Amino acid sequence: MTTNATEAGANYGFHFDQTLCTGCKACQVACKDKHDLPIGVNWRRVVEYTGGSWQTSGHTFTPNVFSYYVSISCNHCENPVCTQVCPTTAMTRRPDGTVYVDDEKCVGCRYCEWACPYSAPQFNAETGHMTKCDLCYDYRETGQDPACVSACPSRALDWGPIEELRAKYGSTNDVAPLPDPRITEPHLVVTPHRDATRWDAGAGRITNPKEI
Repeated sequence: MTTNATEAGANYGFHFDQTLCTGCKACQVACKDKHDLPIGVNWRRVVEYTGGSWQTSGHTFTPNVFSYYVSISCNHCENPVCTQVCPTTAMTRRPDGTVYVDDEKCVGCRYCEWACPYSAPQFNAETGHMTKCDLCYDYRETGQDPACVSACPSRALDWGPIEELRAKYGSTNDVAPLPDPRITEPHLVVTPHRDATRWDAGAGRITNPKEI
Protein backbone atom coordinates (compact mmCIF):
# COMPACT_ATOMS: atom_id res chain seq x y z
CA MET A 1 0.00 0.00 0.00
CA THR A 2 1.48 3.35 -1.04
CA THR A 3 0.08 6.42 0.70
CA ASN A 4 1.26 10.02 1.08
CA ALA A 5 3.17 10.38 4.34
CA THR A 6 1.84 13.87 5.02
CA GLU A 7 -1.79 12.77 5.26
CA ALA A 8 -2.96 14.12 8.63
CA GLY A 9 -5.05 11.94 10.90
CA ALA A 10 -4.27 8.76 8.98
CA ASN A 11 -3.07 6.89 12.10
CA TYR A 12 -0.81 4.55 10.18
CA GLY A 13 0.08 1.06 11.32
CA PHE A 14 1.25 -2.37 10.18
CA HIS A 15 -0.36 -5.65 9.21
CA PHE A 16 1.58 -8.89 9.64
CA ASP A 17 0.42 -12.19 8.16
CA GLN A 18 1.91 -15.04 10.20
CA THR A 19 0.56 -17.61 7.75
CA LEU A 20 2.90 -16.26 5.06
CA CYS A 21 6.03 -15.54 7.13
CA THR A 22 8.90 -18.02 6.67
CA GLY A 23 11.24 -16.38 9.18
CA CYS A 24 13.73 -15.33 6.50
CA LYS A 25 14.33 -11.99 8.29
CA ALA A 26 14.53 -10.04 5.01
CA CYS A 27 12.39 -7.33 6.64
CA GLN A 28 14.80 -7.05 9.56
CA VAL A 29 17.86 -6.88 7.29
CA ALA A 30 16.25 -4.33 4.96
CA CYS A 31 15.39 -2.05 7.87
CA LYS A 32 18.88 -2.31 9.32
CA ASP A 33 20.49 -1.63 5.94
CA LYS A 34 18.21 1.25 5.00
CA HIS A 35 18.81 3.09 8.27
CA ASP A 36 22.47 2.04 8.62
CA LEU A 37 21.87 0.79 12.16
CA PRO A 38 24.83 -0.25 14.33
CA ILE A 39 25.30 -3.69 15.87
CA GLY A 40 22.76 -4.27 18.62
CA VAL A 41 20.18 -1.83 17.27
CA ASN A 42 17.28 -3.47 15.45
CA TRP A 43 14.15 -1.46 14.74
CA ARG A 44 12.39 -4.49 13.28
CA ARG A 45 12.92 -7.92 14.79
CA VAL A 46 11.70 -11.40 13.86
CA VAL A 47 10.83 -13.48 16.91
CA GLU A 48 10.85 -17.26 16.77
CA TYR A 49 8.20 -18.68 19.09
CA THR A 50 7.96 -22.41 19.84
CA GLY A 51 6.09 -24.63 22.25
CA GLY A 52 4.04 -27.75 22.67
CA SER A 53 3.47 -30.86 24.71
CA TRP A 54 2.99 -34.61 24.55
CA GLN A 55 -0.41 -36.29 24.39
CA THR A 56 -0.60 -39.76 25.88
CA SER A 57 -3.03 -42.56 25.10
CA GLY A 58 -2.14 -45.82 26.77
CA HIS A 59 1.42 -46.55 25.71
CA THR A 60 1.28 -44.13 22.77
CA PHE A 61 2.90 -40.69 22.96
CA THR A 62 1.95 -38.13 20.33
CA PRO A 63 3.77 -34.81 20.03
CA ASN A 64 1.64 -31.68 19.85
CA VAL A 65 4.17 -28.97 19.02
CA PHE A 66 4.10 -25.65 17.21
CA SER A 67 6.47 -23.02 15.89
CA TYR A 68 5.81 -19.67 14.24
CA TYR A 69 7.32 -16.25 13.67
CA VAL A 70 6.39 -12.72 14.71
CA SER A 71 7.84 -9.77 12.81
CA ILE A 72 7.60 -6.74 15.08
CA SER A 73 8.71 -3.11 15.14
CA CYS A 74 7.22 0.05 16.59
CA ASN A 75 3.43 -0.15 16.40
CA HIS A 76 2.84 3.63 16.51
CA CYS A 77 0.34 2.97 19.26
CA GLU A 78 -2.87 4.79 20.04
CA ASN A 79 -1.66 5.10 23.62
CA PRO A 80 2.15 5.27 23.27
CA VAL A 81 3.68 4.97 26.72
CA CYS A 82 7.04 6.09 25.31
CA THR A 83 5.72 9.61 24.78
CA GLN A 84 4.25 9.68 28.28
CA VAL A 85 7.46 8.82 30.12
CA CYS A 86 9.86 10.92 28.03
CA PRO A 87 11.01 13.83 30.26
CA THR A 88 12.11 16.03 27.34
CA THR A 89 9.18 15.44 24.93
CA ALA A 90 11.65 13.94 22.44
CA MET A 91 9.17 11.14 21.76
CA THR A 92 6.60 12.81 19.56
CA ARG A 93 3.66 11.91 17.31
CA ARG A 94 3.36 13.28 13.80
CA PRO A 95 -0.05 14.34 12.43
CA ASP A 96 -0.21 10.99 10.61
CA GLY A 97 -0.08 9.13 13.95
CA THR A 98 3.47 7.79 13.66
CA VAL A 99 5.80 8.16 16.64
CA TYR A 100 9.34 9.40 16.13
CA VAL A 101 12.34 10.63 18.13
CA ASP A 102 13.28 14.31 18.01
CA ASP A 103 17.05 13.89 18.10
CA GLU A 104 17.63 17.47 19.24
CA LYS A 105 15.58 16.88 22.39
CA CYS A 106 16.66 13.33 23.26
CA VAL A 107 19.12 13.00 26.16
CA GLY A 108 19.37 9.19 26.03
CA CYS A 109 17.80 8.56 29.43
CA ARG A 110 16.21 5.35 28.06
CA TYR A 111 12.95 5.78 29.95
CA CYS A 112 11.05 5.09 26.71
CA GLU A 113 12.99 1.86 26.19
CA TRP A 114 12.09 0.59 29.63
CA ALA A 115 8.44 1.58 29.33
CA CYS A 116 7.66 0.17 25.87
CA PRO A 117 6.32 -3.40 26.11
CA TYR A 118 7.41 -4.03 22.49
CA SER A 119 11.03 -2.88 23.00
CA ALA A 120 10.60 -0.50 20.06
CA PRO A 121 12.88 2.39 21.18
CA GLN A 122 16.51 1.35 20.80
CA PHE A 123 19.50 3.07 22.39
CA ASN A 124 22.32 3.97 19.99
CA ALA A 125 25.52 3.99 22.04
CA GLU A 126 27.39 5.74 19.23
CA THR A 127 25.18 8.83 19.43
CA GLY A 128 23.94 8.53 23.01
CA HIS A 129 20.36 8.95 21.79
CA MET A 130 17.29 6.79 21.38
CA THR A 131 16.25 5.63 17.92
CA LYS A 132 13.21 3.82 16.55
CA CYS A 133 11.12 2.97 13.52
CA ASP A 134 9.22 5.94 12.09
CA LEU A 135 7.54 3.81 9.42
CA CYS A 136 10.11 5.06 6.88
CA TYR A 137 8.80 8.61 6.82
CA ASP A 138 11.24 9.66 4.09
CA TYR A 139 10.16 6.81 1.82
CA ARG A 140 6.49 7.53 2.41
CA GLU A 141 6.98 11.19 1.49
CA THR A 142 8.08 10.09 -1.97
CA GLY A 143 5.28 7.56 -2.39
CA GLN A 144 7.30 4.46 -1.51
CA ASP A 145 6.46 1.64 0.86
CA PRO A 146 8.48 1.22 4.08
CA ALA A 147 11.68 -0.78 3.51
CA CYS A 148 10.51 -3.78 5.51
CA VAL A 149 7.26 -4.05 3.55
CA SER A 150 9.03 -3.87 0.19
CA ALA A 151 11.65 -6.44 1.19
CA CYS A 152 9.32 -9.22 2.31
CA PRO A 153 9.46 -11.94 -0.39
CA SER A 154 6.22 -13.56 0.77
CA ARG A 155 4.32 -10.27 1.17
CA ALA A 156 3.62 -10.96 4.82
CA LEU A 157 3.79 -7.24 5.69
CA ASP A 158 1.44 -4.41 4.77
CA TRP A 159 0.93 -0.88 6.07
CA GLY A 160 -1.59 1.94 5.89
CA PRO A 161 -4.26 3.69 7.96
CA ILE A 162 -5.01 1.31 10.81
CA GLU A 163 -8.78 1.42 10.32
CA GLU A 164 -8.35 0.38 6.69
CA LEU A 165 -6.07 -2.47 7.76
CA ARG A 166 -8.60 -3.63 10.34
CA ALA A 167 -11.40 -3.52 7.79
CA LYS A 168 -9.32 -5.62 5.41
CA TYR A 169 -7.59 -8.07 7.77
CA GLY A 170 -9.50 -8.06 11.07
CA SER A 171 -8.43 -6.76 14.47
CA THR A 172 -6.29 -9.51 16.05
CA ASN A 173 -3.22 -8.11 17.84
CA ASP A 174 -2.86 -10.32 20.91
CA VAL A 175 -0.76 -13.19 19.60
CA ALA A 176 2.01 -14.58 21.83
CA PRO A 177 4.72 -13.60 22.56
CA LEU A 178 3.40 -10.06 22.09
CA PRO A 179 2.24 -8.30 25.29
CA ASP A 180 -1.29 -7.44 26.35
CA PRO A 181 -2.48 -5.02 23.62
CA ARG A 182 -4.60 -3.11 26.13
CA ILE A 183 -1.42 -1.51 27.51
CA THR A 184 -0.73 0.69 24.47
CA GLU A 185 -3.48 -0.09 21.91
CA PRO A 186 -1.02 -0.83 19.08
CA HIS A 187 -1.69 0.10 15.48
CA LEU A 188 -1.05 -3.50 14.52
CA VAL A 189 -3.14 -6.24 12.92
CA VAL A 190 -1.96 -9.85 12.88
CA THR A 191 -3.34 -12.61 10.69
CA PRO A 192 -2.56 -15.44 13.11
CA HIS A 193 -0.77 -18.68 12.34
CA ARG A 194 -2.98 -21.76 12.69
CA ASP A 195 -1.13 -22.66 15.90
CA ALA A 196 -0.95 -19.13 17.31
CA THR A 197 -1.74 -18.72 20.99
CA ARG A 198 -2.92 -15.70 22.95
CA TRP A 199 -0.48 -13.36 24.67
CA ASP A 200 -1.41 -14.77 28.09
CA ALA A 201 -1.47 -18.48 27.21
CA GLY A 202 2.11 -19.16 28.29
CA ALA A 203 2.24 -22.10 25.92
CA GLY A 204 5.62 -21.46 24.34
CA ARG A 205 8.93 -19.67 24.57
CA ILE A 206 11.11 -17.38 22.48
CA THR A 207 13.93 -19.42 20.98
CA ASN A 208 16.11 -16.59 19.62
CA PRO A 209 16.34 -14.10 22.53
CA LYS A 210 19.85 -12.96 21.60
CA GLU A 211 18.63 -11.80 18.18
CA ILE A 212 15.90 -9.54 19.49
